[in-house]
Formats: sequence, C-alpha cells, structure tokens
Amino acid sequence: MKDTTLVILAAGMGSRFGGLKQIEPLGPHGESIIEYSVHDAIKAGFNKVVIIIKKAIEEDFKTHVGARLEKAVHVEYAFQELYKLPEGYSIPEGRVKPWGTAHAILCAKEFLNEPFATINADDYYGPEAFKIMHDHLVSSDDICMVGYKLGNTLSEKGDVARGICQTKDGYLTTITENTALNKDSGIPLDTTVSMNMWGYHPYIWEYTEKYFLEFLDNVPNTPNPLKAEFYLPLVTDKLIKEGKRCRVLQTSEKWYGVTYKDDADNVKAALRELTDSGLYPKEKRVND
Repeated sequence: MKDTTLVILAAGMGSRFGGLKQIEPLGPHGESIIEYSVHDAIKAGFNKVVIIIKKAIEEDFKTHVGARLEKAVHVEYAFQELYKLPEGYSIPEGRVKPWGTAHAILCAKEFLNEPFATINADDYYGPEAFKIMHDHLVSSDDICMVGYKLGNTLSEKGDVARGICQTKDGYLTTITENTALNKDSGIPLDTTVSMNMWGYHPYIWEYTEKYFLEFLDNVPNTPNPLKAEFYLPLVTDKLIKEGKRCRVLQTSEKWYGVTYKDDADNVKAALRELTDSGLYPKEKRVND
C-alpha cells in the first residue's frame, strides 16, 4: 500500500474563538477535534501525520494532544514561523499575521515525500471524507479536494469563510473565497464548498515555491501588506492554470467546528451523538 500522510494545519491562534481551539476538549472523554480526524484518517489508510504548529505552543500542544497521537501513528512536527522565508526576503515591519496555509505546508516540505492531504485542526470532517481522499491519493496523480454542501458547513453562531467552488465534469474550475457566509447569504445550500481538505502530490513543491516568490514580490502592492496571505486555494488555482487537474470528491458529511467560542456546546453534543451511535469508542478515548 502506498504511503499517505495527513497534514494538520494547527498554527493559527483562533482570534474569533479566543484561545487555543486546537486543543479544546470537546469529545465525551475530553478529546480535541484533531483526535477524531487522526482516528478517521488511520482507519481510512493514512499512515503518517504531520502537525504544523507554532513553536510557542509546542509544549501545550504535545502535552494535551500530541503525546496521545504519537501512540497511535507516526507523528512529525513542523513549525510555521514568520521568519521562514526564502533567501533575500525579510519580514515587513509591523507584520505579525502568519503567511497563510500554503506557507504552512512549505514549512513542512521536508516531511512530505509522498501523497498527502491537508486539513484544518479545528474542523470535524467525518470518516467518509478521509476514505475518499485516501483512495484518490493512492490511485491518481491528480490533485484533489473534498467538496461539502454549503448547508452542511454553516455555524449557528455567526458567519463562516468558505471557498465557493465551480466544477466541470467532476473537476474544479474556479474557487472564490467568501468570508461572510450564513444560511441567509442567498447562495444555494447545496453549493459545493471547500473546507481546506486538499490532496496533493510531491510534484507541487516546484510550483508552490515559485508561487510563493511571486506572492512575496507582490505583497507591497496589496491593499494591506501586513495581512496578505498565501492560501492553498491560490496554489490550487494556479496549478489548474498550469494544466494540472483538481478532482472534486463530493461528500455528504456534516461539518462541525469551533469558529466561535459559542460553537463548542453544539460540537460537544454532536460528538456525543456520534459516539452514542457507535461510530467512536464509548468507553475510552479515541486513539487509545
């Protein structure tokens, strides 16, 4: 079986949530959402996990989450820091915001020599999403994404950011970021959206490094140079323009996440219900 890696984007600080939501205990036995993602990924066939964090949260993360994951699967840690830039580039004065999700995976490049999937640390994706992602990565050289129905990805507590996807014959043609979506946005609830679950192969590094240089060169020309970010959807869009294909793998799974602090109770209730249904262990913590 071909090796496949799950990359977890956990370097964000959760400004709307108000804390380290990466390690927030939400499951019946105190599990974080990450623990469910790793559990589902292992069952789907992934055999390595790379977790991207900031050095500042390393101790807390490993104590509350990492130590348990390391008992279940091979785990590597990569660190996303502002100063990790190509030679000749420096941090703009006053910049504190991270460089974005595509920069994050560049910080983990040394660990990614096989097909890999990316996910957000604070999003629950569901077992089917990991299965269809894994099966695609081991059977096709096309990049891919898991597409969710917008109505399955909304928060009851406020607006969410989603990538609105246009497809043709099962492949992504365009993706447009919308940072203020809710059930009253006027966009059909069956619209396909991205939840940042992308599948890539190592051939992307040549392109991604080139795109990052282009991004950095253009930062001074952006409306807010201190907040411009290098996103994975941007990389994917550019790869499509270079002639690569991005397969959209549709799922009916329902998303759960903690965009806002008030989301926590709903997520706890959902994870309890999934556990009671038998999807996850009732008597012990997942991954134990």
